[in-house]
Amino acid sequence: MLLMTQEDGDLDSLVRKRIRALRVAQGWSLEELAGRAKLSQSSLSRIENGRRRLALDQLVTLARALDTTLDQLVETADDDVITSPMIDSAHGLMRWPVKGDPGMTVVRQRMTQPPPENPARMRAHPGREWLVVLSGTAVLMLGHRRFRVETHQAAEFPTMMPHAIGTAGGPCEILGIFDRDARRGHQREGGDRDPQEPGE
Repeated sequence: MLLMTQEDGDLDSLVRKRIRALRVAQGWSLEELAGRAKLSQSSLSRIENGRRRLALDQLVTLARALDTTLDQLVETADDDVITSPMIDSAHGLMRWPVKGDPGMTVVRQRMTQPPPENPARMRAHPGREWLVVLSGTAVLMLGHRRFRVETHQAAEFPTMMPHAIGTAGGPCEILGIFDRDARRGHQREGGDRDPQEPGE
């Protein structure tokens, strides 16, 4: 069964380049990948250089051997590579959805208030968050622990730990990344979210 025809030339070429790039990234020779995919070395060479048509069963086997999926192997770049942020002026937020994983969100926020140090005023919910300080110094409260996060430093933490984020004196700007569960946790709590804490 053939996956592609002559009309799919751009995708055909992309898939061949992707197979070779993934092989090289693993540090494998043609012989090594051919062995893992149970293909002859000459067949794999012809697949990579365009002298053999791409068959679905071979692509499934190659995807598995390259530790990826068929969907990822044949996906094309969307036309909308560039995305604009959604602006939340009331909280000084800019949000970008992550197209590759719609459950994830990137948030940029300027903060001017210190975080609450009382764990009773912090929030906890399933998920994981990452933050990068773009300017200034942020303070991350995790339970009773207090962390200073300087410009260009990053922090990663499980959001089941009571947490809050604020500034250490002067204004600071952070970029936060929320996984699916953390995003849902902020959405549920959105009605009473402290303005200085990033999230939904």
